[in-house]
Amino acid sequence: MRILERSVYVGPSLYAHFPVIKLELDLEALEAWPTGKLGDKFIDGLVAALPGLAEHGCSYREPGGFIRRMREGEGTWLGHVLEHVAIELQNVAGENVTFGKTRSISDDRPGVYTVVYEYAQREEGIAAGELGLRLLESLLPENLRTHGSVPDGWNFVEARDQFIRYAQRRALGPSTASLVRAAEQRNIPWLRLNEQSLVQLGHGKYQQRIQATVTGRTPHVAVELASDKEETNKILASLGLPVPKQELVRSEEGALRAARRLGGLVVTKPYNGNHGRGITVAISKDEDVIEGFKAAKEHSSSVIVETYLSGDDHRLLVVNNELVAATKRTPGHVVGDGKKTVRELVDIVNSDPRRGVGHEKVLTRLELDREAAMMLERANLSADSVPEKDHVVPLRKTANLSTGGTATDVTDIIHPDNRDMAVRAVRAIGLDVGGVDFLSPNIAESYKSIGGGICEINAAPGFRMHVSPSEGTPRDAAGPVIDMLFPSGTPARVPIAAITGTNGKTTTARMLAHITKMAGFTPGLTTTDGVYIDGQRTVEGDMTGPVSARMVLSDPHIDIAVLETARGGLLRAGMGVPEVNVGAVLNVQSDHLGMKGIDTLEQLAEVKRIVVEVATDCAVLNADDANVLKMSGYTEAKVICYVTMNPSHALVREHVRAGGRACALEAGVNGSMITLYDKGSHIPLMWTHLIPATMEGRALHNVHNAMMAAAMAFSLGIKLDAIRQGLRTFDTTFFQAPGRMNVFNEHPFKVLMDYGHNAHAVGVMADLARRLDVTGRRIVVLAGPGDRRDEDLLEIAGVVAGKFDHYFCRRDDALRGRDGDEVPRIIAKALIAKGVPENAISIIPEEQEAIDAALRMGKQGDLILVFADALTRSWKQIIKFRPEGTPTPVAPHAPEPAAVETAIEERAVAEMDGLIRDERGIRFARDTED
Repeated sequence: MRILERSVYVGPSLYAHFPVIKLELDLEALEAWPTGKLGDKFIDGLVAALPGLAEHGCSYREPGGFIRRMREGEGTWLGHVLEHVAIELQNVAGENVTFGKTRSISDDRPGVYTVVYEYAQREEGIAAGELGLRLLESLLPENLRTHGSVPDGWNFVEARDQFIRYAQRRALGPSTASLVRAAEQRNIPWLRLNEQSLVQLGHGKYQQRIQATVTGRTPHVAVELASDKEETNKILASLGLPVPKQELVRSEEGALRAARRLGGLVVTKPYNGNHGRGITVAISKDEDVIEGFKAAKEHSSSVIVETYLSGDDHRLLVVNNELVAATKRTPGHVVGDGKKTVRELVDIVNSDPRRGVGHEKVLTRLELDREAAMMLERANLSADSVPEKDHVVPLRKTANLSTGGTATDVTDIIHPDNRDMAVRAVRAIGLDVGGVDFLSPNIAESYKSIGGGICEINAAPGFRMHVSPSEGTPRDAAGPVIDMLFPSGTPARVPIAAITGTNGKTTTARMLAHITKMAGFTPGLTTTDGVYIDGQRTVEGDMTGPVSARMVLSDPHIDIAVLETARGGLLRAGMGVPEVNVGAVLNVQSDHLGMKGIDTLEQLAEVKRIVVEVATDCAVLNADDANVLKMSGYTEAKVICYVTMNPSHALVREHVRAGGRACALEAGVNGSMITLYDKGSHIPLMWTHLIPATMEGRALHNVHNAMMAAAMAFSLGIKLDAIRQGLRTFDTTFFQAPGRMNVFNEHPFKVLMDYGHNAHAVGVMADLARRLDVTGRRIVVLAGPGDRRDEDLLEIAGVVAGKFDHYFCRRDDALRGRDGDEVPRIIAKALIAKGVPENAISIIPEEQEAIDAALRMGKQGDLILVFADALTRSWKQIIKFRPEGTPTPVAPHAPEPAAVETAIEERAVAEMDGLIRDERGIRFARDTED
């Protein structure tokens, strides 16, 4: 078995609407060995390694279904088994994932399967697939194993525990995870910002940040004070709160002197430690004080010696000036029975199914490590000693859950004085979320009558002991934190609009973003040439995939997001958001077919359909495209808005009569009117000739783009006047829409430049060229991407044949697998086959040379249509062009070349690792190839 290809989907994709990993797995010779043939030894060994597989229902949808599937008849194939193993390994590591599916790819590739399974953390999910593959290999008979697939001495139990630790290092900690769950319950979105516990809650300008249980509102001074145990002690003492006496020391001699001055039992601890590290309690002998000092010194340059307070260890959690939970903590220990050794007693304790590795489960396994050995030595015991019956043998000095301690909830019995004391202490330090370590003989009685004291105040207190106590009632420790950050009625989400389609999506996205800006919003926009925040490009490059979506939603300025979403990103990594408010599909045309398993328009439509599948409020669909129209049956959006340029469209007319939403083009005495319909209302919006981007209504493709943008804006709740103002002020200058129908009129001839790179887009621009009033010739510079099929290039030639007086055939800079002049020769040959005279065709492979030749051919009254690939370079070439022997005046309204250079730099070419640099030299991962 071997993995041929791996794809990690961060959001909605063809396979699921949540994160999944897809493996292309080749079973090779094992295609002939389903589980029924491998036999009971293989199946029993697998279940022994992963007992949780017994709970997998598989197609039988009941516990035991998967094992039954493996045993019945010929059984099932190992691709399907790997799917379940990868899921179960993540379950073992503490994740709650369940989804998976496996399918053979095609009859042409026997033994090759698509294995899809859900993941919680990217690296953990990948590692689960790899470990699962090795486990299956290890269970196979020797003669069926791939050579070297299982190293000598490999042990699954050890590998499993390593995997669990690996997963936990990358997973959110239990406290952060509880906050994320509380946010999800309140429909608050979240983004993980690093590999630790830094998380963004909410989008855009509504965002709040947490790192573990420190919030963005936690004062830095308060955190510093809580870390300064000496200063904390002084502040609390000055307010009359119960604290032990303490001294700060920096040497062994100083520790001994302090212990003698304080008298009785003392505690040594790091000056600024946490998680109970380096603390030694209840000591008085000089040698113990010295050892305690050394232990604390390992974690801090200074050490605190303080009086020992007797009583049980309690953690009191205060959030937003209220005590929300109280827990009694007991250090990790075993209880003797007079028969078993300490080692055997530890094994019995660890057999508790609630105990696991690290934070995997509610409790952590006890370890017979160095600290346990030290505790046993103090009690004159060893791991092989047999403690007396009912004798408690402590294995830890502190009661932290992470070292094997247990927690008992005592929230309901805490005395009011102790409750008030905890709140006062946390407020005194200034924390919004704080934990009070309080020692008391009985938490149900007031510290004023029975004593007790505060050991320390903790910033970033752990929630695990409260959320999942060993005993008692679990408490919602995270909910009050989220309610503090997002009080009732506070927004957390920004409206999100996603746009996809074969052609027009960049212009439509720009139009919509411009409309929202006119409406007073601060839009974040992703397009094929970069990320824009409030109209300013912040990142350059093709940014139409999930990485760019995340960039926009992480920006603290934006309050609305417009996401151009390309098929490349959808196929490679899925969408960057789990849902959008408004999703739109403009069209589905032949482009990129034959790539990444997408061979037909129907398959391409299935990819683009994802955008409306995850739309919650409105799905905006082009009713004039049959493949788009069918998508209405796949969306769960509250409203469907159809867009049509045919006012007689039967389905749309019926939809409108039923009170549905639509945008249609209506003919009038003054031209064509974009009209909205909603809930029985008829709303004339705007004459098309008043929209600059439509070239007085002649550019029908931009009429359609404007209609889609208007429908989306209306569905986002933007006022009609703002929609009109946005369309009226949006044009197709190079600065506002680079490569989208840019016009230059400063030569004796007119130049029209466009990025069209498929037959539909090229045909639309060719038709526009025919509709424009031209007194001279029509000339075109034509190309096609090298990675398109021959039939795609032939189709491009077909849609322009006969519509121009001269054709310059070129290629793109990136050959994409073609020979140097292969693309232009294919196009030229196709033009000739369509009846274009050979003398009307020039083959000039280099883009710059082809554009220069076309410009030199231009005469008064001509129209030159340039299909460009290197947009900025080509636009500079067009506006700088001067025929030989002519002066070089610059018209007052013509953009200066220098202005072009500073306004929009030529898109950086991605390096081999697919990186893009912005103007500051920051490196960004290329988001998608489209």
